[in-house]
Amino acid sequence: MKLQRMNRRALTLGALAVSGALALTACGSDDTGNKAGSGSSSSSTTNASSIKCDNAKGQLLADGSSAQKNAIDAWAKAFTQACNGVQINYQGGGSGAGVTAFTQGTVAFAGSDSPLKPEDVAASKKFCSGGQGIDLPMVGGPIALGYNVPGVSDLVLDAPTIAKIFDSKIVKWNDAAIKKLNPSAKLPDLKIQAFHRSDESGTTDNFTKYLIATTPDNWKYSGGKAWQAKGGQSAPKSAGVAQQVKQTSGAIGYFELSYAKDGLSTVSVATGAGTPVKASSDGATKAIADAKVVGTGSDLSLKLNYATKAEGAYPLTLVTYEIACDKGNKADTLPATKAFLRYIASTDGQGVLSQNDYAPIPDSIISKVRTTIEGLS
Repeated sequence: MKLQRMNRRALTLGALAVSGALALTACGSDDTGNKAGSGSSSSSTTNASSIKCDNAKGQLLADGSSAQKNAIDAWAKAFTQACNGVQINYQGGGSGAGVTAFTQGTVAFAGSDSPLKPEDVAASKKFCSGGQGIDLPMVGGPIALGYNVPGVSDLVLDAPTIAKIFDSKIVKWNDAAIKKLNPSAKLPDLKIQAFHRSDESGTTDNFTKYLIATTPDNWKYSGGKAWQAKGGQSAPKSAGVAQQVKQTSGAIGYFELSYAKDGLSTVSVATGAGTPVKASSDGATKAIADAKVVGTGSDLSLKLNYATKAEGAYPLTLVTYEIACDKGNKADTLPATKAFLRYIASTDGQGVLSQNDYAPIPDSIISKVRTTIEGLS
């Protein structure tokens, strides 16, 4: 009996050790180093044996979307554990920075919450010898509206009200429009502190596209990665906006859901299609399933339906693309680039997303991504 107890104890300790080795802790910061309390602290596990290294080696430099950085960190940890000869350095400097770095040929791949513009594709041809940059939808993410209003734990807003808040047309939390949507809430006579991104951001682009699509009478700006509305306050990257909302009474801001940690409350969005919808991975995936592939050739860029009425769909959603050359990738980084992209598009790789507050790409789309990755050269 004593020997059996010792064997069981050894097996338990061994299982814990394996579990710990495979834990994928998203680092929770837009910066290259880990900073406690600045983002996601969730974790997940993956089957390391499913990762095919295929002679991958060396360092992969990448930059781009800060919204997906927690996902990239989790993926990179699993991948580098399985493929010891590879180091992945993802800067997470924002979508604008990522696209610029890619078109200048300084990174192996980039992340962007908006597809490449025609001028970006043209610029990429100078770097992609005989090819061009293409968009591979890889990460879905609900854009959460985090808020810090004392005494209010459940807040509902609709598109017109959101637009007026971020355009400085509604300036107090006890405004009549907010009261109408939240009749039972004790809304304080408190100034609204609306935070937006200070850097060029695909999250901003998607957030404003949602407002343009759903309430054009209340949002007269053209959209894009740069914030255009007057007023409000700004902070860099998703982690910066989340941190400002967390520490500022009366604040509200937008960022990818994985940054809504450490007690931050998030808005339920009234879409006019039944019960207001809370930001969630499942709700984002349902919204992305209502999107259309509009890219041509190997490009798989999507057109999201921000005004979706699909059951349970969360409309304030973004898709982050990994951008790579379809042809003409650098020979020294191509094996590692393909191996990493192959893993993150796999069933196991996509499974990491929902465990870290992201949304997996629907099967009908991710299957096309997998085929395209195999053809990269």
